[in-house]
Amino acid sequence: MSNLTKLEFTALDVSGKNYLSWILDAKINLQASDHEDIIKKGNTASTQDRAKVMIFLRHHLDKRLKNEYLSKYNPLVLCKSLKERFDHQKTVILPKARYDWMHLRLQDFKSVSEYNSAVFRISLKLKLCGETITDEDLLENTFSTFHASNVVLQQQYREKGFKKYSELISCVLVAEQNNEFLMKNHAARPTYSAPFPEVNASAYRSPRGHGYGRGGNNYKHVGYNDSFKHKNHHEKWD
Repeated sequence: MSNLTKLEFTALDVSGKNYLSWILDAKINLQASDHEDIIKKGNTASTQDRAKVMIFLRHHLDKRLKNEYLSKYNPLVLCKSLKERFDHQKTVILPKARYDWMHLRLQDFKSVSEYNSAVFRISLKLKLCGETITDEDLLENTFSTFHASNVVLQQQYREKGFKKYSELISCVLVAEQNNEFLMKNHAARPTYSAPFPEVNASAYRSPRGHGYGRGGNNYKHVGYNDSFKHKNHHEKWD
């Protein structure tokens, strides 16, 4: 069994509010150590194995719960007692999870990432209550809740024929990130706002060595016509 100096998952709260996730974590850990059958009816586990599982389960109970179940020595009996006490959480969580799922819309979130987090949070609650949301359900909910202004984009994604929700959401996330990058660039420098190239007057010198700008005659304007006139002026008087 696991090292008892640390918790493998969150301990069961005395209120039982995390019972559904707790029992799932307990089963997964027992399955990983090949002890899952010990909390099933009719098992023939040895006394030693039962004791190991009992120590593991009690280690993941709130201190007050440990005291309340001191008389339970069999892990199967302990799990049954906890189920009778806290399994009613399904009747509290399930209706809310169903409501959240029915009203889950991509267009209501500021980002695809926030929507994706909500999808997994609600799906987990439904799963803990015994209901499973399929990839087909997730794909249809996402497609059907695109913002009205993105109807064309929604149709394009449908035509790609995604079979898994993860594939669709990855594609949408990349598109969102690229769009955000372009929008930031546009905000930093709107269209037609690029500066015109500046002429460095001090870099230009006349064929006879007379400087423009800082050196020689201090001509500040270095447009093409003025330079041409200036050149003719020198040739006239030389």
